[in-house]
Amino acid sequence: MSKKWTYLLVLSVIWGSSFILIKKGLLGLTPLQLGALRIIISGFILFVAGFKSLKNLTKKDIKWLVISGFLGTFFPAFLFAFAETEIDSAVASILNSLVPINTILLGFVAFQMFSSRKQIIGVIIGFLGTLMLILNGASLNPDQNYWYAFMVIVATLMYAGNVNIIKKHLQNVAPITIAVGNFAAIMVPAIIVLIFSDFFTSEVLYGEHFNMSVIYIVLLSLFGTAIAKVFFNKLVQISTPVFASSVTYIMPIVAVVWGLLDGEIFNFWQAIATCVILIGVYLSNSKK
Repeated sequence: MSKKWTYLLVLSVIWGSSFILIKKGLLGLTPLQLGALRIIISGFILFVAGFKSLKNLTKKDIKWLVISGFLGTFFPAFLFAFAETEIDSAVASILNSLVPINTILLGFVAFQMFSSRKQIIGVIIGFLGTLMLILNGASLNPDQNYWYAFMVIVATLMYAGNVNIIKKHLQNVAPITIAVGNFAAIMVPAIIVLIFSDFFTSEVLYGEHFNMSVIYIVLLSLFGTAIAKVFFNKLVQISTPVFASSVTYIMPIVAVVWGLLDGEIFNFWQAIATCVILIGVYLSNSKK
């Protein structure tokens, strides 16, 4: 197996496993505690790796790094945590695949980046698949509040906005510098959220699932953020952006397998809806 395929498969397993780690972390933590802790741990890991890279930033770079940090990391960390209190981790991972579609959509609406007819068709197909997935999930799991699925969709829109910002305003900034700069901007707000989330009370610290939840979040922060960023950057270097984006198609498969092993229900029509979304993603990734 070539090196690029090894990196792709490892990255797919890491990111595909992130959703079940969030679900398990919620057993002993609230969404606010989980999101804040994830940001803080990931930030410390990245600071150790590349804090020195911040010294050459301009004021303009710093402004966009702050916006990128909140859109690409801060708010999505909490939105995914809140969403997975009501919807299955597998469904959250599939909805996360909307990022390429929303990138095209936001690029057109907000950044005047024009798309081809095939990409526009891909956007439409992707959202039809999303509607199918949410409606089938709601009927399959009547005890779950599928309105929470829209939190994931909002997060994917934020991810898409972040991608466009990096492409347009941070093109000349090194990837590790972008990552460290993002967390430098959001670490203090995350610490404030953690302090006011009752994290340091005895009820939380001595809770039944607290220790295991923290272990899950440490794994999520170390692998899903720090190591995954290094692997993805390396994958882009040794292959192409199009090949690297293939992780979007494999990642939901890993997440669905984890969900099924954890007792989540995933039926035939949800599988069809997933295929429709991925077809939309494929078309929206097509070149002009």
